[in-house]
Amino acid sequence: MVTGELKSQIDKVWKAFWTGGIANPVEIIEQITYLLFIKRLDELHTKEENKANRLGVAIENRVFPEGDDDAARTPRPYNDLRWSVFANRDSTEMFEILGQHVFPFLQQLGKAGSSYARNMKDARFTIPTAALLVKVVDLLNDIPMDDRDTKGDVYEYMLSQLATAGTNGQFRTPRHIIKLMVDMSAPTPDDTIIDPAAGTAGFLMMAGEYLHDHHPEIWADKAQRDHYNQEAFTGYDSDAAMARIGSMNLLLHGVENPTMERADSLAETHPKTESYSLVLANPPFAGSLDYETTAKDLLQVVKTKKTELLFLALTLRLLKNGGRAAVIVPDGVLSGSTNAHRELRRMIVEDQKLDAVVKLPSGVFRPYTGVSTAILFFTKTSSGGTQSVWFYDVQADGFSLDDKRTELDPTVYEQDNLADVLLRWKTLTSDPAIEGDRPRTAQSFLVTKAEIASQGYDLSLNRYKEVQQDVVLHRSPSEILGDISALEVDIAAGLGVLRHSLGVGE
Repeated sequence: MVTGELKSQIDKVWKAFWTGGIANPVEIIEQITYLLFIKRLDELHTKEENKANRLGVAIENRVFPEGDDDAARTPRPYNDLRWSVFANRDSTEMFEILGQHVFPFLQQLGKAGSSYARNMKDARFTIPTAALLVKVVDLLNDIPMDDRDTKGDVYEYMLSQLATAGTNGQFRTPRHIIKLMVDMSAPTPDDTIIDPAAGTAGFLMMAGEYLHDHHPEIWADKAQRDHYNQEAFTGYDSDAAMARIGSMNLLLHGVENPTMERADSLAETHPKTESYSLVLANPPFAGSLDYETTAKDLLQVVKTKKTELLFLALTLRLLKNGGRAAVIVPDGVLSGSTNAHRELRRMIVEDQKLDAVVKLPSGVFRPYTGVSTAILFFTKTSSGGTQSVWFYDVQADGFSLDDKRTELDPTVYEQDNLADVLLRWKTLTSDPAIEGDRPRTAQSFLVTKAEIASQGYDLSLNRYKEVQQDVVLHRSPSEILGDISALEVDIAAGLGVLRHSLGVGE
């Protein structure tokens, strides 16, 4: 969590861009991301230098080549492109190095044909003046970015400015909701994880953090380490800026060569199917789209123009058997009455294994939208397997449910149920009888597949939750009327005494 002085330092960077003439929050995030990435490249090169010096050998993995960069009219030593070097040059020279050398160098990094190379092809250095560049570089130098966790928090806080500075059509999933979904999905070192609507790659980044924290054995095994850096993470987003930011976000979080593609996941060129073991996503609830732009194989799964349904169909196509998914859907998916809605729910319940429906409070995605949502957890089996479905009614997520989304006390259960969600989810695996015995009036409970089928595969929690009516005991009307009469007698007597004392007649 970014607090205090660190938060103030980041706010100064953001303000510098606004006052310096860049008002688009996505553009600001892009430029900051480029600068942080450049800084990270210098750190990696310095690490290799120190290693080579200790061993008395040549640098094995150079980031910056030897010799001169002659891409611009005036050649420069590649060493000048390092953050630690150009940050100490005067403003005019620094501006020239960044614009004419560093950015062309960034675009050439990565293997030919890699997603990084494709994303960076259109990257542009848009900081308008040397004065703004110097100010931002100085501010970033003052922010401690050595610790991996701090670096992640700093970057996430800057991404959060997308929520407060303007919408720009972007929809950011709150980090604590992402963490809940990742913790419940429990990624493993062997997983291949995809987010088909990745945005800034928050889900993929959090999955990487989970693996760092729960599977340190990855770093002692070359095959697992290579899998983590090469095949483990894939993201798709139709927005070029988001694809670049997402790619940089993963790189800054320690994933060396993630796949982050700029593409429409619902188009004919959608990600290769049945190749992934885990889907984590919060797909857009954009409503309808044109059949002509939609992949025919998805329309064969479910004939609809609703993007939220098509993304669920895509999820089924992306997963290999045994793969699992955690996907946020609007309430309409759970209870919609069209043939497409019912058929898709039937497929998930009957043909796959629906594990859980976690209902979220309606204010979770404010200030973007107040739409009610839920998280679907299911496993692809292609042969059924649903016996009962676990429902949980999240009533509080640790933040106020208004547009301000003020953080509340996480230790107070009434203000934050998320820790309880995870605890009960784990209990469901270790001791299912505990959850199975809960009444329908509880915050979590199980519903059999047979009952769900009898309800037309409706997955809305309110269809099955029982509301406990408190029994209120009232006194009999005659007793109440007797009390009123006694009060009237007392009032009349009191008025008589008052009149007498004032010498007022009847």
